[in-house]
Amino acid sequence: MRVSGLALWAAILAVAAGAMLLATRYDVGGWSADADISLSNLSSNDGAPLYRPDTSRMRFAIAAVLSPRATLENYQALASYLSTRLGRPIEIVQSKSYAETNALLRSGDVSLALVCSGAFVIGRRDFGMQPLVVPVVKGQTTYNSYLVVPSTSPVRTWEDLRHKTFAFTDPLSNSGRLVPVFVLSEMGETPERFFRDFIFTYSHDKSVQAVADGLVDGAAIDSLVYDSMVRQDPSMASRVKVVWKSPAYGINPVVVHPNISPDLRSSLEAIFLGMSADTEGRGVLARLGIDSFTAPDARAYDSIETMLRATAAR
Repeated sequence: MRVSGLALWAAILAVAAGAMLLATRYDVGGWSADADISLSNLSSNDGAPLYRPDTSRMRFAIAAVLSPRATLENYQALASYLSTRLGRPIEIVQSKSYAETNALLRSGDVSLALVCSGAFVIGRRDFGMQPLVVPVVKGQTTYNSYLVVPSTSPVRTWEDLRHKTFAFTDPLSNSGRLVPVFVLSEMGETPERFFRDFIFTYSHDKSVQAVADGLVDGAAIDSLVYDSMVRQDPSMASRVKVVWKSPAYGINPVVVHPNISPDLRSSLEAIFLGMSADTEGRGVLARLGIDSFTAPDARAYDSIETMLRATAAR
């Protein structure tokens, strides 16, 4: 990470403050047992232990696509729904990075996870991570990377960002890092040479906020996150504008370890795929902005694999 200037330090401090979410205890699915929402202690998947699942509990890791508080608010209802259908309490684990989520699943510390599509491709390569289901959003199972800049900015193209400041999301993010790195590589550039400074915010909403507040000149973010933020706060569209849109990529999947119990996998798959068929499930999906869950198409992520090979962005 390259950082200079008071504005960028302010952005980093804001991100750090947002990450300090204490573990919260709450009842899920009518269970009286405790269910924790916590930030894990792992930092990467390097040297992660072999798969040793804890069959005494069910843990669901949520990658930090959104800031911790936003993630907590969005996924409590899903945890409750899964808990009721499985007949066991669910513990949501909020990881601090995408690499951490991959490490938790690889080791068996969590039973399933919602991961970024870029992190999925890396997990598939590293230990055979498998997609269980994918969300359908507005009839689509794809999303894009948006290049966003302040609404008053003269920036119109990637070239206009030369020697300016930039916010990536997570090092393993497809829309928030891999795509812009690939675009720069096609220009014969690297982030270190092209930008004056850049930071990692570790969530897409934090990147959008950094642009809206004028802390950075641009950011690459998940189109679904941006569109959702604008729906919830229409004034955001007057502060931030989209100046570039990538091709479509396979949407962020819910994943499992390849050695998961076949019975557990089958149960989880049936619950997710059946959510849109009952009233409670449709209510949970609506809160998440999801139409339904459907079976994955692993080929949808091949273009991400191609970019990874082209940029060696691991």
